Amino acid sequence: MAAEIVTDNAEDPKKPARRRLTRTAKTRSSVKPMRTVAIFAAVGALVAAVALPAYAATKPTDAAAATLQQMAVDDAQSIVVASEATSAPIERGAYSATTPEEIAKKKAEAAAKARAAAAARAASSGSRLSDADLRLVAAGSGQVRYPLPGGSYYVSRTLGSGHNGADMVAPAGTPIFAAAGGVVRTSSESYFGYGVAVVIDSVVGGQRVSTLYGHMTNGTRAVQAGQVVQPGQFIGKVGNTGRSYGAHLHFEVKVNGSLVEPIGWLRVNAG
Repeated sequence: MAAEIVTDNAEDPKKPARRRLTRTAKTRSSVKPMRTVAIFAAVGALVAAVALPAYAATKPTDAAAATLQQMAVDDAQSIVVASEATSAPIERGAYSATTPEEIAKKKAEAAAKARAAAAARAASSGSRLSDADLRLVAAGSGQVRYPLPGGSYYVSRTLGSGHNGADMVAPAGTPIFAAAGGVVRTSSESYFGYGVAVVIDSVVGGQRVSTLYGHMTNGTRAVQAGQVVQPGQFIGKVGNTGRSYGAHLHFEVKVNGSLVEPIGWLRVNAG
């Protein structure tokens, strides 16, 4: 530390001198910490001067934010819906997925129903259906057979005027065969005005077909209700029972519950 010699009494130079510290040494000792603080302050100011403008440049101002929000509002799409509008519920039963086979089956069923309806109209009017309306299977396929032996009968009366089938005249005792295979629904010695009769339910060409055989000879029925029969199987013999006038076979055909003209149906399906 710096020091200086001073005298206590300037008027007495002979008095011994003594040493005392000056204020200069104490002042120098406090300068160093202040200089360090000043350096850190300068560095902080430099960093702030560089970083703050860059940060300020990246932060959107309130005006910019307001502009972007306004642009979003201006570009937004909107739709106005009436308060009465409601969404229609989707019914599960309103749609379905089908395979090609199911589609073909539905088309065949629709066509069969159309043919049956046309047959019913023709029956009521006495007109004859075309072959295409009656065809269920290819002629000669064996799925449909004539109920009487070939050449042994002829048709005396067909559909119309309240008559529901064809009267096929043949000698009493002529064998009768199932026109189509299926299950016997009725086998009776007295079936209304049909007398001794048999009814067979079949499926021909995917369609429900029932055939009725009436006026048989008593005691000649060869099948019973519930029995399965094959096309062309013997079921009884021609007779003159019930409401009948002379030996003959009363033959009826229904497709899907509707009467069709029996002789035309045999011709196009049996061959």
